[in-house]
Amino acid sequence: MITASSPLPLKEMQSTRSRRKVAPGAADSGDSGDKQEQLLLSSAICNGEDLGPFVRKAFASGRPETLVHHLRHFSRSKESEIEEVCKAHYQDFILAVDDLRSLLSDVDSLKSSLYDSNSRLQSVAGPLLSSLDSFVEAQNVSNNVDSALQSVSLCIKLMELCMRANHHLSNGSFYMALKCLDSIENDFHDKTPSSTLKRMIESKIPEIRSHIERKISKEFGDWLVEIRVVSRNLGQLAIGQASAARQREEDLRIKQRQAEEQSRLSLRDCVYALEEDDDEAGLGGDENDGHNYGNNGVLGFDLTPLYRAYHIHQTLGLEDRFKQYYFENRKLQLTSDFQVSSMTPFLESHQTFFAQIAGFFIVEDRILRTGGGLISNMEVENLWETAVSKMCAVLEDQFSRMQTANHLLLIKDYVSLLGVTLRRCGYAVGALLDVLSKHRDKYHELLLSDCRKQIAEALAADKFEQMLMKKEYEYSMNVLSFQIQTSDIIPAFPYVAPFSSTVPDCCRIVRSFIEDSVSFMSYGGHLDFYDVVKKYLDRLLSEVLAEALLKLIGSSVHGVSQAMQVAANMAVLERACDFFFRHAALLSGIPLRMAERGRRQFPLSKARDAAEEMLSGMLKAKVDGFMTLIENVNWMTDEPSQGGNEYVNEVLIYLETLVSTAQQILPPEVLKRVLQDVLSHISEKIVDTLLGDFVKRFNVNAIIGIDVDIRLLESFADNLAPIFSEGDANQLKNALVSRGS
Repeated sequence: MITASSPLPLKEMQSTRSRRKVAPGAADSGDSGDKQEQLLLSSAICNGEDLGPFVRKAFASGRPETLVHHLRHFSRSKESEIEEVCKAHYQDFILAVDDLRSLLSDVDSLKSSLYDSNSRLQSVAGPLLSSLDSFVEAQNVSNNVDSALQSVSLCIKLMELCMRANHHLSNGSFYMALKCLDSIENDFHDKTPSSTLKRMIESKIPEIRSHIERKISKEFGDWLVEIRVVSRNLGQLAIGQASAARQREEDLRIKQRQAEEQSRLSLRDCVYALEEDDDEAGLGGDENDGHNYGNNGVLGFDLTPLYRAYHIHQTLGLEDRFKQYYFENRKLQLTSDFQVSSMTPFLESHQTFFAQIAGFFIVEDRILRTGGGLISNMEVENLWETAVSKMCAVLEDQFSRMQTANHLLLIKDYVSLLGVTLRRCGYAVGALLDVLSKHRDKYHELLLSDCRKQIAEALAADKFEQMLMKKEYEYSMNVLSFQIQTSDIIPAFPYVAPFSSTVPDCCRIVRSFIEDSVSFMSYGGHLDFYDVVKKYLDRLLSEVLAEALLKLIGSSVHGVSQAMQVAANMAVLERACDFFFRHAALLSGIPLRMAERGRRQFPLSKARDAAEEMLSGMLKAKVDGFMTLIENVNWMTDEPSQGGNEYVNEVLIYLETLVSTAQQILPPEVLKRVLQDVLSHISEKIVDTLLGDFVKRFNVNAIIGIDVDIRLLESFADNLAPIFSEGDANQLKNALVSRGS
């Protein structure tokens, strides 16, 4: 029996357990090839090398039995070694069995010791285990109660949040309701212990979001309907403010021009003062305020429903869809605004048409600046390009149909105000102004046509009588307003003017033409348009008014008094023409000195010459009637005539009567030209008589009598010195001398 007290030494056990590699025996030494091959095979097997080459070599040489022999020899050489190894392992086994027997004895003693310890432990730990079971049971109950309380508290918070969401929904606070829903989903959905509550949350939250989306979409739809009416009123207000601002600017310019003229005329008498204009109503207002238009806040437009809908859709994660929906609906509204009613004349509906578009883009400009990316600048520009294209097409079509200048002017003024209004918001309005400029010639042609009719009516209504003014306002309205007065002193009333009603009537027509022309050319993108206004004013005067006056002179004037009145009117119109060009320069915003430098000759010179020629012709005809008395002259008289011949006395009586009447109507320079022509004609008649066949013989006494006649005519010219200057009187005398001598 092997006991635990006789184990093998450790070193000996390790030596027996270790395996040593046995080298192939070298007992058989020799120089033969078989021995060498056997050694190589043994070495390959011991080293674990591949034996394939040996096998192939054996079969290749046709000697496989030799290989088998070598293998058997190697096997026999290893049997003894195997036997030694087995013996060593057997000894180790015997030693292990001895160790196990010794261990079994120790285990038995340990088992009895453990049994005793277990008995003592159970007797001591029994009461403790009973107490521990009670403690664990109580702890489980406590944990269950805590879990229940936490679940109830969580459910209470969830219900409170649901109640809060319902309260916000009932009050229309959709954003707060959505925030409550988000909190329910994020904080309570996965933690809710109640499956019933969880199913309720999963079913109701999508329904509530759909309900909010429907409600906010309805509010947005109502806003879209309302904003169209607001846009029209807003556009009308904006254009009205632009018109008021333009009027203030025009008044300021007039005051400035008056100050410039005063300073040019008399620097010492001019007093300068700087005036601050009232704050101009703007279009921007406070960008943080989505309600007011302009600083005055006259008309509000509420963007709250729009921004509310946009914010709610952002919260719902539908931002891009709402942007697209908004843009498409506004685009449809703009397309609807482009419709021009065929039932209503465009002249009556153009203000509404343009005001609607102006209001639309004022609203869009505010949304672009304050909407937080609701609409992009490129989208607004695309809408504006579409609107400009449509408005240009409408204007082209309507202008091509219109045949009344005033209609074109009304629409042009409103469109220019539209351009001013929208230019302040940053929109490009050049295309609209180009359309207005394109129809400049047509407008002026229609305006000339209207003036031609008005002038014809004014001339047809003229009675060729001097105009009577009973009140000062009549004088101011008919004389001072056209600067045709000859003196700065207000005359006594009633006042008989040297001209007939034709003059102020025609002046009013021409002044209205100037103002309409300037109004059409102003605020259309042109800074210097005086040359254009002057060109059409020249046409009005030299073509329309001159032709009408020539027609009047050639067909409607009968008698010397009417001819004299027409000639007097022409003299007054010459002064009025100076006023017309000054007035055009004043309204066009250029200094008067520039207008005076560019003045041309009197545009009514042909009509003036025709009127004076007609008056002279009628006077010559009258004089010819008296000159027939020259046939009664005695050309063979014995004594010269001391008091002049009968014909010259009759002529002088007529001329003196004519001068006394004419000097009250005709200006001195006109009267001088007419009398010069008449005296020259008298001189020619006397010479023609002397050289004619009627006078066959005459003596010195007759020639002396003719000389007396000439001297009487010269005396008549000298007596006109109070009326004319000395030089003009000499020119009248020269009219007799040059032909009568």
